[in-house]
Formats: sequence, C-alpha cells, structure tokens
Amino acid sequence: MVSWRRDAAESSMRSQVLSVSGRKPLRNVKALGLPEDINLRSVIAKMEAGFGPKNQGSNVSMLKQKLADDLKQTLRSEDRLRRSVIRLVMAAIKNAEIARQTALDDDADILGIIAKEARQRRESIEAFKQGNRPDLVAQEEAELAVLNEYLPQQMSREEIIQAARRVIEEVGAQGPSDKGKVMPKLIAQLKGRADGREINAVVTELLTL
Repeated sequence: MVSWRRDAAESSMRSQVLSVSGRKPLRNVKALGLPEDINLRSVIAKMEAGFGPKNQGSNVSMLKQKLADDLKQTLRSEDRLRRSVIRLVMAAIKNAEIARQTALDDDADILGIIAKEARQRRESIEAFKQGNRPDLVAQEEAELAVLNEYLPQQMSREEIIQAARRVIEEVGAQGPSDKGKVMPKLIAQLKGRADGREINAVVTELLTL
C-alpha cells in the first residue's frame, strides 16, 4: 500500500474549505472570497482525491511537488522564513485551484502565481521605503529572495521587445486595436519570466509606433 502524508498547508486549506461548506450554510463562500455560485462540494471532492496517493504517470507539476518537498525540509530545518513563504505560495495555489475548480498541474500556472507573489513583495518594498520602514523593507526583501529561487531568470526589456515583435508578426497585429490578439499569446510564453505590466507596456509601445 502506498503511504502518504498531507502537507501542512494543504491540510489547513482543506479545513478552511470544509468549515465553509457542508458544516455551515453555503452562502458563507464569501468568507473565502470565492464566487457565490461555486460548487464547493465538488471542489472538496476533487481536493480529497488530490490529497491521496498519486497514481503512477499522473501529470503533476514538478514545481508544485518541489514546493511540497521543500516545505517538508523547512519543517526539519526550522527555517521559519522559508516555511512561511512556501506556505503562502501553496495557499495561493490552492485558492486558484478552488476558484478554477481544477488542479493546477502546469508549471507555467505555478510560475504565474509565484511571479505574482514576487511582484507584491516588490511593490511592498517600494511602499515601505517611502514610508521609512527599513524593518519591513528587510522582511519583504528576505521573502522576495526566497520566491526568486523558484523563478527563472527574469528577461531584460530588450528580450521582451524581441519576443513581442515575434508574436506581433505571427498574429499579424497592425495597431492598438490588435492588442487583444498579442497579449494572451505573449503572456503565456513569458509567464514567470517577465512582469505582466512590463509586457503590457512593451506591446502598447510597439503597436503605437
């Protein structure tokens, strides 16, 4: 029999969801910030299946598995900072899975979530610098350093421009009105390697030349 253990972050998220559905009125889905029409019972069933032993050959994100393995390591090493950051990332992944009602088994999706967490840290760093809070700046920078370990090397602006030009040519975009054709494809290609706002700025600039 295959043995398995629930990850601490997954167990916490499961408990949170179960406290909202089944044991309390379903109108309390607002407590999780989820759409009111979401089928929580279906989500829980999928989550229950996901907590069990994995079948051989199942399509599981290698990055998500690495996060789970690293979390277990932090429990042994008592690395509280890394443990806290990884738990926050895994909670964000679970929230995304609940909202979509499907497991995220693509590394690109996981990278997108980690990149979002990293962007939030960068924004907080700037805000705390302006507020003259060096203590909070140091905390956010330490968390950002952990997140960056899971992200690929970030692309330079020139590399983003080159990638954008290729996509613009592929889809035949002629001007600003064609931005909707370019952005989805480009963001999918660069997910985790470039900030969405910078991608948007580059595409806007190229399509208005």
